[in-house]
Amino acid sequence: MGDAEPSFVCPQCGTTHAGLPKDYGYKLPDEVWAIPHDERKSAAKFTSDLCQFGDRYFIRCLLKTPFVGSDDYFGWGLWVETARSVFERYVALYDQDASAEPLYAGTIANRPTLYADALGADVLIQFGPSKDRPVIYFPAGARSALAVEQREGLDLARYHAVLEAIGAI
Repeated sequence: MGDAEPSFVCPQCGTTHAGLPKDYGYKLPDEVWAIPHDERKSAAKFTSDLCQFGDRYFIRCLLKTPFVGSDDYFGWGLWVETARSVFERYVALYDQDASAEPLYAGTIANRPTLYADALGADVLIQFGPSKDRPVIYFPAGARSALAVEQREGLDLARYHAVLEAIGAI
Protein backbone atom coordinates (compact mmCIF):
# COMPACT_ATOMS: atom_id res chain seq x y z
CA MET A 1 0.00 0.00 0.00
CA GLY A 2 1.56 3.35 -1.07
CA ASP A 3 1.55 6.58 0.85
CA ALA A 4 -1.23 9.00 -0.02
CA GLU A 5 -0.08 12.16 -1.78
CA PRO A 6 0.05 15.03 0.70
CA SER A 7 -2.64 17.67 0.53
CA PHE A 8 -3.82 20.63 2.57
CA VAL A 9 -6.97 22.67 3.07
CA CYS A 10 -6.39 26.32 2.16
CA PRO A 11 -7.46 28.61 5.04
CA GLN A 12 -8.41 31.33 2.54
CA CYS A 13 -10.63 29.44 0.07
CA GLY A 14 -11.43 26.26 2.05
CA THR A 15 -10.45 24.05 -0.90
CA THR A 16 -8.23 20.98 -0.59
CA HIS A 17 -5.09 21.30 -2.72
CA ALA A 18 -2.65 18.54 -3.69
CA GLY A 19 0.92 18.79 -2.42
CA LEU A 20 2.26 20.82 0.45
CA PRO A 21 1.59 24.54 0.99
CA LYS A 22 4.17 26.95 -0.39
CA ASP A 23 2.88 30.05 1.31
CA TYR A 24 1.49 31.32 4.55
CA GLY A 25 -0.13 34.68 5.16
CA TYR A 26 -1.18 36.85 8.06
CA LYS A 27 -4.63 38.46 7.96
CA LEU A 28 -3.58 41.72 9.62
CA PRO A 29 -0.58 43.40 11.23
CA ASP A 30 0.04 41.80 14.64
CA GLU A 31 -0.93 44.93 16.62
CA VAL A 32 -4.25 45.20 14.80
CA TRP A 33 -4.92 41.45 15.06
CA ALA A 34 -4.38 41.71 18.84
CA ILE A 35 -7.32 44.12 19.19
CA PRO A 36 -10.39 42.21 20.41
CA HIS A 37 -12.52 41.15 17.45
CA ASP A 38 -15.56 43.21 18.44
CA GLU A 39 -13.42 46.38 18.71
CA ARG A 40 -11.14 45.83 15.69
CA LYS A 41 -13.37 47.33 12.98
CA SER A 42 -13.86 50.56 14.92
CA ALA A 43 -10.16 50.83 15.83
CA ALA A 44 -8.72 50.28 12.35
CA LYS A 45 -9.71 50.45 8.68
CA PHE A 46 -8.59 47.43 6.67
CA THR A 47 -9.07 45.22 3.65
CA SER A 48 -7.12 42.10 2.69
CA ASP A 49 -4.41 44.38 1.18
CA LEU A 50 -4.40 47.64 3.16
CA CYS A 51 -4.67 48.71 6.77
CA GLN A 52 -4.77 52.05 8.56
CA PHE A 53 -4.51 52.06 12.33
CA GLY A 54 -4.60 55.61 13.66
CA ASP A 55 -1.72 57.42 11.97
CA ARG A 56 0.00 54.15 10.99
CA TYR A 57 -0.18 52.63 7.51
CA PHE A 58 0.32 49.03 6.38
CA ILE A 59 0.47 47.17 3.07
CA ARG A 60 0.21 43.40 2.75
CA CYS A 61 3.21 42.13 0.83
CA LEU A 62 4.95 38.91 -0.18
CA LEU A 63 8.37 37.87 1.07
CA LYS A 64 9.83 35.08 -1.06
CA THR A 65 12.29 32.57 0.39
CA PRO A 66 13.63 30.43 -2.48
CA PHE A 67 14.00 26.68 -2.12
CA VAL A 68 17.62 25.53 -2.36
CA GLY A 69 18.24 23.99 -5.80
CA SER A 70 14.88 25.10 -7.23
CA ASP A 71 13.30 28.04 -9.01
CA ASP A 72 10.32 27.79 -6.65
CA TYR A 73 9.92 29.57 -3.29
CA PHE A 74 7.98 29.64 -0.03
CA GLY A 75 6.04 32.89 0.26
CA TRP A 76 5.31 34.71 3.50
CA GLY A 77 2.28 37.02 3.25
CA LEU A 78 3.44 39.72 5.66
CA TRP A 79 2.22 43.19 6.52
CA VAL A 80 4.70 46.01 6.21
CA GLU A 81 4.34 49.35 7.97
CA THR A 82 5.13 52.23 5.65
CA ALA A 83 5.10 55.99 5.62
CA ARG A 84 1.75 57.56 4.76
CA SER A 85 3.22 58.84 1.46
CA VAL A 86 4.20 55.28 0.41
CA PHE A 87 0.77 53.96 1.40
CA GLU A 88 -0.95 56.71 -0.61
CA ARG A 89 1.32 56.08 -3.61
CA TYR A 90 0.44 52.38 -3.52
CA VAL A 91 -3.28 53.18 -3.33
CA ALA A 92 -2.96 55.59 -6.28
CA LEU A 93 -1.27 52.88 -8.37
CA TYR A 94 -3.34 49.96 -7.09
CA ASP A 95 -5.00 49.15 -10.44
CA GLN A 96 -1.89 49.82 -12.54
CA ASP A 97 1.39 48.11 -13.25
CA ALA A 98 3.71 49.82 -10.78
CA SER A 99 6.78 47.68 -11.53
CA ALA A 100 8.79 50.74 -12.57
CA GLU A 101 8.35 52.39 -9.16
CA PRO A 102 11.45 52.69 -6.97
CA LEU A 103 11.89 50.57 -3.87
CA TYR A 104 10.19 51.96 -0.78
CA ALA A 105 11.17 51.53 2.88
CA GLY A 106 9.08 49.77 5.48
CA THR A 107 9.22 47.54 8.54
CA ILE A 108 7.74 44.08 8.99
CA ALA A 109 4.58 44.23 11.13
CA ASN A 110 4.20 40.49 11.83
CA ARG A 111 6.21 38.02 13.86
CA PRO A 112 6.42 35.13 11.38
CA THR A 113 6.42 31.65 12.88
CA LEU A 114 10.05 30.59 13.57
CA TYR A 115 11.33 34.11 12.81
CA ALA A 116 10.71 36.22 15.93
CA ASP A 117 13.59 38.55 14.99
CA ALA A 118 11.79 39.59 11.79
CA LEU A 119 9.16 41.71 13.58
CA GLY A 120 10.18 45.34 13.11
CA ALA A 121 12.95 44.49 10.64
CA ASP A 122 13.68 47.05 7.95
CA VAL A 123 12.72 45.96 4.45
CA LEU A 124 12.36 47.35 0.96
CA ILE A 125 9.06 47.08 -0.91
CA GLN A 126 8.82 46.65 -4.69
CA PHE A 127 5.41 47.37 -6.19
CA GLY A 128 4.50 45.24 -9.20
CA PRO A 129 1.63 44.42 -11.57
CA SER A 130 -1.82 45.33 -10.28
CA LYS A 131 -2.80 41.69 -9.68
CA ASP A 132 0.28 40.92 -7.55
CA ARG A 133 1.05 41.96 -4.00
CA PRO A 134 4.23 44.01 -3.56
CA VAL A 135 7.37 41.97 -2.91
CA ILE A 136 9.58 42.46 0.16
CA TYR A 137 13.38 42.40 0.09
CA PHE A 138 15.77 42.69 2.98
CA PRO A 139 18.53 45.26 2.57
CA ALA A 140 22.02 43.91 1.92
CA GLY A 141 23.66 42.84 5.15
CA ALA A 142 20.41 42.18 7.06
CA ARG A 143 21.12 39.45 9.60
CA SER A 144 17.72 38.16 10.73
CA ALA A 145 17.09 34.44 10.13
CA LEU A 146 14.46 35.28 7.52
CA ALA A 147 16.85 37.65 5.71
CA VAL A 148 19.50 34.94 5.60
CA GLU A 149 17.00 32.43 4.20
CA GLN A 150 15.86 34.92 1.59
CA ARG A 151 19.48 35.23 0.43
CA GLU A 152 20.65 31.62 0.84
CA GLY A 153 17.44 29.65 0.35
CA LEU A 154 15.30 27.23 2.30
CA ASP A 155 16.50 23.62 2.39
CA LEU A 156 14.11 20.66 2.75
CA ALA A 157 14.73 20.22 6.48
CA ARG A 158 13.94 23.89 7.19
CA TYR A 159 10.88 23.77 4.88
CA HIS A 160 9.64 20.78 6.89
CA ALA A 161 10.19 22.74 10.13
CA VAL A 162 8.24 25.70 8.68
CA LEU A 163 5.36 23.41 7.66
CA GLU A 164 5.25 21.91 11.16
CA ALA A 165 5.35 25.35 12.79
CA ILE A 166 2.45 26.71 10.73
CA GLY A 167 0.40 23.56 11.39
CA ALA A 168 0.42 22.33 7.80
CA ILE A 169 1.78 18.88 8.73
